[in-house]
Amino acid sequence: MSAFPTDSLALVLLVFVLGLKHGFDADHLATIDGLTRYNARANPRLARFCGTLFSLGHGAVVLAIALGVSVLSRGWTPPEWLELSGAWISIGFLALLGVLNLRAVFAAEAHEMVHPVSLKGRWLGRLGRVAHPGSVALVGALFALSFDTVSQTALFAVAGVQAGGWLSAVGLGFVFMLGMLLADGANGFWIARLIARADDAARVASRVMALAVGGMSLLVAGYGLARMAMPGVGAWGEGKELLLGCAVIAVIFSSFVLGKRLARGRGVTSPAA
Repeated sequence: MSAFPTDSLALVLLVFVLGLKHGFDADHLATIDGLTRYNARANPRLARFCGTLFSLGHGAVVLAIALGVSVLSRGWTPPEWLELSGAWISIGFLALLGVLNLRAVFAAEAHEMVHPVSLKGRWLGRLGRVAHPGSVALVGALFALSFDTVSQTALFAVAGVQAGGWLSAVGLGFVFMLGMLLADGANGFWIARLIARADDAARVASRVMALAVGGMSLLVAGYGLARMAMPGVGAWGEGKELLLGCAVIAVIFSSFVLGKRLARGRGVTSPAA
């Protein structure tokens, strides 16, 4: 629980940033990429909203977990192993996703767009190729049924109960969902634009974005591992969770801008809207 501040405003801001960062996870980006690409052919009117629908389904499960934990957590303190196990699982997933996405960048042919790599998405099979709004939301809901999401939601829900009861816990769930919705929704819309263009600018932008996501996944995993192995790093990071989360989001967002600038530098002009 040490990762969550006791001040109400700081707690809300931190959970919002966690939601944004969660929406930029490589698994989210890759699955939304796949859903958007499939619907660009199967249901073009739905394609640009796949990220939003995915996030709404994911957020609904987060809210249910937050409510359940808040009801059951009266007089209960999360065991240390919950946060510890969640941290190790997150480190492992981030490291693997970082390696796989960087490998995808260097393995792609010059004329190809880079497709983000997902781990959870491979478990979904045919559910990753659906063309109905409810089915896209269901994919997002299934993504939330993972130990890292459940453990993180449980921790901030307990912090919300301690700050103001079950309403505060559910409110934090909505804040987390809002941050995630902004990230996932923007990602789905952006991918739909890239697919519609399919030009040199789109290929450059896809590489920059994949490099940024893969690199940041490895950096965040490395920082998490350093915190676990070296107490000094953990002490340095105390109270800086909000700042570090914002830094991750800023790097990912900057990759959008950098991709466009690099494309323009190669003489690529955008088509008329």
